[in-house]
Amino acid sequence: MLFINPQKYQSRANDNETTNVMNKTIEFFERKGLAKIKEEDQGSQWYKDFINFIKKEQIFATLLTPSGTGEYDSRFDLSRICDFSELSAFYGLSYQYCYQVTILGLGPIWMSDNDSVKEKTGQLLKDGGIFAFGMSEKKHGADLYSNQMKLHKQEDGLYRGSGSKYYIGNANEAALVSVFGRIAETDEFVFFAVDPKHSNYHLKKKIHTSGVRSAYVGEFALDDYPVRESDILSTGKDAWDSSLSTVNIGKFQLGFASAGICQHAFYEAINHADERILYGQKVTDFRHVKQLFTESYARICAMKLFALRAVDYFRSSSEKDRRYLLFNPIQKMKVTKEGMNVIDMLLDVVAAKGFEQDTYMESAIRDIGMIPRLEGTSHVNMALVIKFMENYFFHDETYPEIPIRRDAKDDSNLFHQTTGKLSQVTFPNNLSCYEGVELPNVRIFLEQVKTFRGMLEKHPLTSQQQQDKAFMLHLGELFTLTVYAQLVLENAKLYDVNDDLVDYIFTFMIRDFAQFALSQLSSFEHTEGQTANFEQMLKRPKLNEERDEKIWIEDILPLKGEFKD
Repeated sequence: MLFINPQKYQSRANDNETTNVMNKTIEFFERKGLAKIKEEDQGSQWYKDFINFIKKEQIFATLLTPSGTGEYDSRFDLSRICDFSELSAFYGLSYQYCYQVTILGLGPIWMSDNDSVKEKTGQLLKDGGIFAFGMSEKKHGADLYSNQMKLHKQEDGLYRGSGSKYYIGNANEAALVSVFGRIAETDEFVFFAVDPKHSNYHLKKKIHTSGVRSAYVGEFALDDYPVRESDILSTGKDAWDSSLSTVNIGKFQLGFASAGICQHAFYEAINHADERILYGQKVTDFRHVKQLFTESYARICAMKLFALRAVDYFRSSSEKDRRYLLFNPIQKMKVTKEGMNVIDMLLDVVAAKGFEQDTYMESAIRDIGMIPRLEGTSHVNMALVIKFMENYFFHDETYPEIPIRRDAKDDSNLFHQTTGKLSQVTFPNNLSCYEGVELPNVRIFLEQVKTFRGMLEKHPLTSQQQQDKAFMLHLGELFTLTVYAQLVLENAKLYDVNDDLVDYIFTFMIRDFAQFALSQLSSFEHTEGQTANFEQMLKRPKLNEERDEKIWIEDILPLKGEFKD
């Protein structure tokens, strides 16, 4: 069972402390209830009770403090960190946002060599502190090269910080803010820690957004803020690497947040539809409604399979195995966009009900579309993904098998990521996951992938095509889906997902692949050989009503009434 049900929670963790954290969190949200959550959301009210809960139960201190820095039961364990992202977003993205931003704020600290700030941070987490990440600027967004936050060296040895940061989560109550800027005299990058309670830190305003209303997204400015050497976390290449590596960990949470939102919306939708009678018939008996539920269920399962498998690779990463650098941006981009597809389908089921202010769906509609677009996520990540295409298809290397990683282990290796040199990241034979799988739709999808790979080999892209960013971003959709399918299939085997569901998942994989191929074909000029190959990718899945009905009866109908707000 890939779906989570907080009211009948079954922890994936192997230790009692993690289970306790999740159960306490569920108890908090269930006691609070959807009505109160929605009331705060609509009033853009800061959730002080959630902050107090985090402090009382030591939630962030337990989950986000590396071993050796906090209490005996704390560790920076990516598997349970992601579990909490999924669970908190299940109740509301605002809560997950507070948590994710705290992860981002902690990244440059844990990655630094500044032991005094680390020790202070450990205590602040015990005190219930949340953290912020001062990266984005109003004029430049995610363009880090254009960063205008400056540290000016003074004669007394201090620095003075000046500049502003925009779209900063937790900017109102962060215990510390990790700020990215440049040293004015040398122009080198720098990360430094800022105390928002200091008089030279100015919280300029709350930025009201259509989503995460209860959270605080703000703009702050530093005006001659005094920075000591002991406040500096990293400089030069170390600071640059920290920025990228921190985003790798923090923005990775977005996929789990999307999955959490989709699962709650699914429960609400099927409960609503099952209680509705139209034209003398239950809504859930309509054929098109069954199809919408079945596909949305399967897409959520695929999201979970990919996301959980990406965690395995991330936790197992090393200097020799950096495959996660491909899987992470797909997690941030593809999994989150799949969430948008799911909510669209569920909205087609509940229709007007989904826009009523007291439903979970109303907030899901707002929040789900924001996730893949944070900081231009989709385009930025697609540009990164296509850099791996040649090595993924054509330079095979042997690696040890990566198991399911649910071990209770501190993932301190994540604080020592190697950035750059993406051309040196290699992959094993990407078709090995299809070995032994004879499901009809998996085989059809494999033919599409082989055709795509064959096109790149026999009819390579022209220099003009490679230099056309629009062309490459478009083509990247086919590559992304290829990689997405690989991890979904790998994990379906590891989690022993039944054949009917796996075969059904690949029906929409085939359709999506054909749709991307047709879009590519109709949007750009191609060589004759490329055109022929794109046309060969336009395949249709093998339909099977008996299989679909079995999934409906055995997997989906049992979810009715299983979770109720």
